[in-house]
Amino acid sequence: MNKSGRILQLYKKLLNDHFVMVQAVQTGTLMGTGDLIAQTIIEKKSFKQVHLWRTARFFAIGAVMVGPTISMWYKALSKYIGHTGKSVVLKKVALDQFVFAPTFLALFITVMNTLEGHSWDFIKLQLKKKYKDILITNYEVWPPIQLFNFYFIPLQYQVLLVQVVALFWNAYLSWKTEEK
Repeated sequence: MNKSGRILQLYKKLLNDHFVMVQAVQTGTLMGTGDLIAQTIIEKKSFKQVHLWRTARFFAIGAVMVGPTISMWYKALSKYIGHTGKSVVLKKVALDQFVFAPTFLALFITVMNTLEGHSWDFIKLQLKKKYKDILITNYEVWPPIQLFNFYFIPLQYQVLLVQVVALFWNAYLSWKTEEK
């Protein structure tokens, strides 16, 4: 077996044995990378100007909150809604977009600003100022991706697919939540 085959086998074994932990680490890594993309490409900062604590916050939120939460959400959707079929996929996407996404985005904005040390009044202002725009952008980006994800991708790889696509979404979120 070649090196990439061994790496894939190891990844599958780790996913099987430590599902949430693997999802947490990969989500944290990809969210931190998304923040670096936001800072260097969108905000045009040099590597010397990059705010490493900001990147660390994004990594931590991904590893502690986003990865585990999404992993458990997808497991719950599969358990209570089902695994396959067009109606199952449509129900999953509807719940994901109209229940999970609005709640999770508000929580994300709140947690990010809390970790930055902002007051509750500032956080409420940020929610009022940014939430609607972020949610609308979410609805422009995620429904087709989730249709594909829930229809074609096995449960154990759904978070990985979403987080690879979310590399760009995380760059957007990083930029959007950073602007004051």
